[in-house]
Amino acid sequence: MKLLIRFFAGAHAVIAVLFVGVAVMLVVLAVKTALTTLGAENDESANAIIETIGLLAVAVVSLQIAQTIMEEEVIREAQVSAPTRVRRYLSRFLVVVVVALAVEGLVATFKALHQSPQLLPHAATILVSVGFLLAGWGAFIWFNKAAEELEPEAMAQAKKEDVKLE
Repeated sequence: MKLLIRFFAGAHAVIAVLFVGVAVMLVVLAVKTALTTLGAENDESANAIIETIGLLAVAVVSLQIAQTIMEEEVIREAQVSAPTRVRRYLSRFLVVVVVALAVEGLVATFKALHQSPQLLPHAATILVSVGFLLAGWGAFIWFNKAAEELEPEAMAQAKKEDVKLE
């Protein structure tokens, strides 16, 4: 069983490295896109800058997911089963997703305002979805808190695992 756990930790490490690689490629693409703004018309520059922001937001998401995978699955070798661990794991993931979607929603809004106003409802849908995601996440934390109170040893174990990262 320990061999299988090590295999999964190795697989998670490879996936995390791939996420980092994708993030680096996105940053390079964002820099190339930003460089196209030099000498361009104002409208084209604004669109390229907005596109750059979107690319950088996705790059940050990739890096954060890689960090979460490495810390939770490889370094800590945590088994996501206790309510505390589930809440912390999902919260780390959701904060990245919510921020990225919010940034993408804002990018989509700016693009729609400058290029095609008929796409504003699509951008608004992204931002409304972020609101629903935040509300669902809040409800999850609220309901999970009661489960955590039933298992105080799980919270102590999660805090003990944090020492591995210092």
